[in-house]
Amino acid sequence: MKFIHCADVHLGSRIDSRFPREVSERKREEVRNTFRRMVEYAKREDVCAILLSGDVFDSDKPFKKDKEFFFSVVERNPEIDFLYLRGNHDSEGESRDLPNLKLFGEEWHAYEYDDVVISGIEIAPGNATSLYAALSLSPEKKNIVMLHGQIGDASGVDKINLPRLRDKHIDYLALGHVHTYASGALDARGTYAYCGCPEGRGFDEAGEKGFVLIEVSEDGVAHTFQPFCERMIEWFSLDVTGYDSAYDVSRMAAEYITEKKSICRFELTGELEADADELAADVKKYLESECFFVDVKDRTRRRIDVGAYQNDLSLAGEFVRHVLASAAYSDEEKEQIVSLGLRALKGIEVDR
Repeated sequence: MKFIHCADVHLGSRIDSRFPREVSERKREEVRNTFRRMVEYAKREDVCAILLSGDVFDSDKPFKKDKEFFFSVVERNPEIDFLYLRGNHDSEGESRDLPNLKLFGEEWHAYEYDDVVISGIEIAPGNATSLYAALSLSPEKKNIVMLHGQIGDASGVDKINLPRLRDKHIDYLALGHVHTYASGALDARGTYAYCGCPEGRGFDEAGEKGFVLIEVSEDGVAHTFQPFCERMIEWFSLDVTGYDSAYDVSRMAAEYITEKKSICRFELTGELEADADELAADVKKYLESECFFVDVKDRTRRRIDVGAYQNDLSLAGEFVRHVLASAAYSDEEKEQIVSLGLRALKGIEVDR
């Protein structure tokens, strides 16, 4: 028997403001499209239920377009159950009376599929501490538990006290809230997993995105992360010390790009000559043909011959002498201040 564990779709959410408008609009479409493709995958693989561990929508009052999309997908796929446990973003969101849409509440509720029991509860102020003692599972069943929150050693709203879930006969703890896949041992019997979000929406959601496929057999409950995003967002840090050519840096950067359709961010680090101020812009131009969208930021230090400014009567010379004479900064801080200040005086954008 197969199940899909998905969470944090965030239909209707804002897309990274660093993306241009056309890229943001494309990403909104891809968030919806990836959810639809996942349901098609579920049909092909005979998945009996999709476990939605919170934040299907980005707010309690989603846009009409996103509501109609989600409920239409559920309604048009009656052979699949959608077990929808609301999270912190959609905790008060509306629902529809559909036979294959199974909901949870602020008390434990369970759905059974042969010998598999799927239990869940929506964490709220009134149950954040008591929910652990209230959970009672049969050791003879295959038990999957759904929760939304950050795991740790404390109890509270949006918090999951992992130690208090041990030795509860849980085989798989299906979590939502963290947007990157992660898993670990719960106890001797069970495991926990965050499935991550199915589609990245910004540079803070870089890397492979997808869902978890759960397979239940006589041997137990196994799970596998399935990369499934339509377009991956990638973030790289490159040390460009010793490189003099934007073309050479761009060739090195291009080697890191996984797919031509990726959205990429590169942060250039290391030490460069003082006159290399157009490097980031030039590298970006070279890379624009290598991926769908690219952002390049200059985080490098500059090798500056401060001695050349000691007798300089310009504003730059006065600035350098003032910084070097100050006792308020370390030598490293003086180097950074001089580097940034000289670039600002030259009219070069400083992004730190």
